[in-house]
Amino acid sequence: MIDPRHIDLNLLVVFNELFQEQQVSTVAKRLNLSQSAISNALARLRRTFDDLLFVRTKEGMQPTPFAERLAEPVRLALAGLTEAMNVQEKFDASTSARHFTIALTDVAELFFMPKLIRHCAQTAPSVRISTERTGQLDLMSDMGAGRIDVAIGAFNDVPDALFQRRLFRQKYVVMMRSGHPLAGESISLKRYLAAEHIIVKSSESPYDRINHDLEKAGLMRTVKFSVPHFTAVPYIISNSDLLVTVPQKLAESAALPFQLAYQPSPLRLPILQTHIFWHRRYNQDQGNQWLRSLLVDLFSE
Repeated sequence: MIDPRHIDLNLLVVFNELFQEQQVSTVAKRLNLSQSAISNALARLRRTFDDLLFVRTKEGMQPTPFAERLAEPVRLALAGLTEAMNVQEKFDASTSARHFTIALTDVAELFFMPKLIRHCAQTAPSVRISTERTGQLDLMSDMGAGRIDVAIGAFNDVPDALFQRRLFRQKYVVMMRSGHPLAGESISLKRYLAAEHIIVKSSESPYDRINHDLEKAGLMRTVKFSVPHFTAVPYIISNSDLLVTVPQKLAESAALPFQLAYQPSPLRLPILQTHIFWHRRYNQDQGNQWLRSLLVDLFSE
């Protein structure tokens, strides 16, 4: 039996990072160590557990079956230690230099980040905020490991380990340039289907499902233009006579700076319910609580 008193805690930190990242170079950067130091730590771990733990492959350092069984207990142990050691830590947004990471879709980033940045510049000048694309993440794993502080979106099938709070509901609308012939008018389904459109073929949930409804309505047969993200849409629409179907919050954000107009969609499309999500491990974390409260104050309806 291995006695925990005989194990260097830093080795378990290396093990946890290797299991998550599966790349020695990435782990070295995250821990601010050399690659040789990570390799030496792995060698010590192998001797301690009498197992290879990680095997080098084309896909990276793949864990052995023993390492997979060990990973969750190690992660929980390190998380418990982190929480215990910081139980008395107080968070003051006005002086804190904490770095938060928010998971967002590209359309949510366009809506949330400008107002959030302006507010933090006034009330939390040293706080740093980064964003990550939700479609490129394993939210359960990344939020449980603390790499993502909160996620914002209209996600479905959320695991029980994630808490949530609704911010707002929004409809899909039809957006166009302000000088478009249909601007300012109530758009009938016939005129909607006869107009030229651009489609956003987003792979991010739930926006990936809206195109199924547009296809059922017969719109997709005549569409000649599509883009994979919402980011470029306001630029394209402001310089063309194309219509686009987008969430209302995006239309509200883009209307003034890009001289755009928007109207209710003549199609019966699903309502989007946007929530904040956070992992139950960080429910009592004061910094996480501040960020959640700020998002609610700025954006809830």
